[in-house]
Order: sequence, then structure tokens, then C-alpha cells
Amino acid sequence: MTIELTDRTEMAESGELDDMFERLDQMHIPEGYKVEIVEGTIYMAPQRGTHWETIADIYEQLRARYPRKCVLSDVRIDFPGHLNGFASDVVALAEGATKNDRNQPRYQDIEFVAEVISQSTGKNDYGPKKTAYALAEVPVYLIADPYLGRCRVFTDPQDGDYKVDLTVTYGMPIDLTHTVVGLTLSTEEFPRD
Repeated sequence: MTIELTDRTEMAESGELDDMFERLDQMHIPEGYKVEIVEGTIYMAPQRGTHWETIADIYEQLRARYPRKCVLSDVRIDFPGHLNGFASDVVALAEGATKNDRNQPRYQDIEFVAEVISQSTGKNDYGPKKTAYALAEVPVYLIADPYLGRCRVFTDPQDGDYKVDLTVTYGMPIDLTHTVVGLTLSTEEFPRD
């Protein structure tokens, strides 16, 4: 009986998220802005050159391991928690990933997520988004911070939190060979703001 109630709640929230995104599609969003819904609140942030360069660098490095169709950027994926429809900066999906009934990628297939900090939305990356990714059991979550010139890498999700938290200064490698990602990311060319 609890499962049935949970399913109804998830279905209701999914429909509500769909409605929110439909309304956003009808609005004029300025070019160069990213829009996502975090815990039911709509956030809009400008995409800066530094932001895009970091995303592109991570994307290119992931392509050494993942086929093109398994590496996404700024694609809506719904996550656990109340009204979470994220457009993550970079996502790597497991081979054989499927789509949900709304033709969207499923969070259950994600092996890696990267977010590049924006001044206006950075608190989400370290707060509710980190929680949602841990609840979704995303194996590797990387936050790149061009303002501080460092990355935080979270691994080993358990019980809605990450058990391992590593800080890496820009210029140092990020060793993910012990994770499902199975490669080392270079931060040598990550730009600073």
C-alpha cells in the first residue's frame, strides 16, 4: 500500500514538473541562459564562456570511455526529491541506458554528473542537487569551481549522502579509475573566473 501511494506521489510530481517545464517553454528565455527546477523553484543562470569551456573539456575527456550518445549536457532529467528537474552540465550514462515513459533519460542509468559552479546557483550544487544525486545513487558527482580553482569529487553514495569527498586543485588529475567511470580526468586546462 505504501508503494502505491509513493507511485501516485511520484506520478503527480512528474506531471507537475511537466506542467512547469511546459510553461517555461512558452516563456521567452534569453539565449545563453540555463533553466532548471530545483525543489520546485525555477532557477535561471547565464552560461559564461568559462562555464562552457569547462563543460566542453569534461565532455571531451569522457568521450574516451563513453559513446557520444551516452554523454549529455543540459538535458532535462528528473531526480528523486520534491520537484527536481535538472539540466546537469555533464552527464555520462551507462551503456544500454533507456528512456522513461516521457522519452527522457533515466537517473537510474547515470554513472557520472558534473556541475560547474555559477555564483547565483552554486548553493544548489552543494545542497539540494548533491542530495538528489546521492539519493539517485549517482556513483560519481564532480563539482568544478572556477572561482576557487578546484574540484570536489563525491563518490560512494549511501543513504542519501556521499561517503567520500575529495578536493582537487585545478592542475591536478582527478583519478576516477577506481570508480565505474574508469579514467583519470585532467584539470590542466580548466579555466578560472
